[in-house]
Amino acid sequence: MLCTPDKYPNLAHINLPEDLREQARSDLQTIVDELRAFLIESTSQCGGHFAAGLGTVELTVALHYLFDTPIDKIIWDVGHQAYPHKVLTGRKEELISIRQTDGLHPFPSRFESEYDCFGVGHSSTSISAALGMAVAAKASGDERRFVAVIGDGAMTAGMAFEALNHAADLDANLTVILNDNDMSISENVGGLNNYLAKVLSGKFYSSVKEGGKKVLQNMPTISEWAHRVEEHMKGMVLPGTLFEELGFNYIGPIDGHSLPTLLTTIGNIKALKGPQLLHVVTRKGKGFEPAEKDPIKYHAVPVFNPQDKELPQTKKKLTYSNVFGHWLCDMAAQDEMLMGITPAMREGSDLIAFSRQYPERYFDVGIAEQHAVTLAAGMACENAKPVCAIYGSFLQRAYDQLIHDVALQDLDVLFAIDRGGIVGGDGATHHGAFDLSYLRCIPNMVVMTPSDERECRLMLSTGYYHQGPAAVRYPRGAGVGVEAGDDLETIEIGKAVIRREGRDTVLLAFGSLLQVALEVAEEIDATVVDMRFVKPLDAAMITQMADMHQRMVTLEENVIAGGAGSAVGEFLNANGINISVLNLGLPDRFVEHGEPVDLLARCGLDKAGVLKAIKG
Repeated sequence: MLCTPDKYPNLAHINLPEDLREQARSDLQTIVDELRAFLIESTSQCGGHFAAGLGTVELTVALHYLFDTPIDKIIWDVGHQAYPHKVLTGRKEELISIRQTDGLHPFPSRFESEYDCFGVGHSSTSISAALGMAVAAKASGDERRFVAVIGDGAMTAGMAFEALNHAADLDANLTVILNDNDMSISENVGGLNNYLAKVLSGKFYSSVKEGGKKVLQNMPTISEWAHRVEEHMKGMVLPGTLFEELGFNYIGPIDGHSLPTLLTTIGNIKALKGPQLLHVVTRKGKGFEPAEKDPIKYHAVPVFNPQDKELPQTKKKLTYSNVFGHWLCDMAAQDEMLMGITPAMREGSDLIAFSRQYPERYFDVGIAEQHAVTLAAGMACENAKPVCAIYGSFLQRAYDQLIHDVALQDLDVLFAIDRGGIVGGDGATHHGAFDLSYLRCIPNMVVMTPSDERECRLMLSTGYYHQGPAAVRYPRGAGVGVEAGDDLETIEIGKAVIRREGRDTVLLAFGSLLQVALEVAEEIDATVVDMRFVKPLDAAMITQMADMHQRMVTLEENVIAGGAGSAVGEFLNANGINISVLNLGLPDRFVEHGEPVDLLARCGLDKAGVLKAIKG
């Protein structure tokens, strides 16, 4: 038990928000301090998302203190910032298990707690979800409040603005809190903005504003003039004109680490009807100096010692992301028309070196996957060679653009698709479980699955030099230890390779499961083929293997439905080839979070599981 009364005398007695609401306001700052210390202690022992949660401690305490949760609803965007929320809603002793097999969910989950009213993993969904809830509540005469907490990074996605634009027409009891953690407010500016926020959210300002509207409603010329004066004055001192034009009552910015300011302002907002937008400024990593100085480094952390003030340095194997990052710089040196694009995943996709060496050819579009793909399409129209580095689960959000803007026009875009297959602690929202299925059904696409570091580099060059859309889909984490090389050689498109010759059974491996296939083959003396390409398939190889063997087994780290194994079955059926086929892949369910080795075993995709499936 981590949260003991001797270490956390106030927090230890708060198990649910109703316990928090029984506390005196004068005690809340102590609870904030204990909660922040508890987050540092617990996350340092289990790892997980770190800096974002430290930045929302005061906001989380204020929201649960002022709103009647779970009757009132708080919808967290993405969920990196929701660790304090989990602590205050009955899960503080479980926090040490977060992101681990059978442990606490990494993000808010409707299946885990009634306080998690909307499941989330990808960003920019909170406003739409909260608006939908508010509209449904209003239809039944319900006056509950719905609060969406969205980060400034998530505001870069078009979906957030689509929801903001729609909300104004519905006049629902929706409050949007913009958690801006990418800027700071100096003391004098902060004080002024805090004062203005309190004034603008208070009853006096609201009554004067509404009263003035009634007085002037029959005098359109004067009314219009008054409105323009108000907007002009607010526009000079507040960055909220845009939100006001969208129909929201904009309040802020305020200091998100000043608990009294938060309590007063949010308390005032509760009494207001219609769409409200509160702009709070916070600091990622608040209260832990190294995280404040480098919030990117401390966004997600391994187990570490908080006393060291530095994350542990471990010698890591070359990851597939590293292979891509090195290749991108090498290819950029050869071709000045190469353009690198990422939707806010510079570090995750390893574009760090490229962004520094070729800043004029590096494009981070923010959390805007749809824009990233169509931006690449536009570049290709003018003879540039865009490389779009994106996670497999994130590309789902730009599927229409992938089909209509790239593939339909047969444009020359290379997709470097990271996080293919099981990713681990981030769970179902981040597993690359569906990309082979949704890619291979698109005309004009070439789809490649490397089985090691060298194959990954070869396929990236192959896809780059191919004229038309191509995708290289590789897994998260370290490779198998094969030297990737430093050349820019290519391989023949649609050509598979025999890795082991055996009898009776042939294993067709697509990508990361090649090593498992080789281990299994040693047990049963099977043939192993590294298929390399999901599209186009090596038809000659499949035909040859069917002629030489009694049974065929396909292996892929993708759902079986519509995946690479399905492609093999479709080919066999279309050509009247009769052979027993077993398709192995991810099951027809959402795979939860945990250690990748555990998850693969549960999916039957480790050596023991594959052997069991083959032997029946």
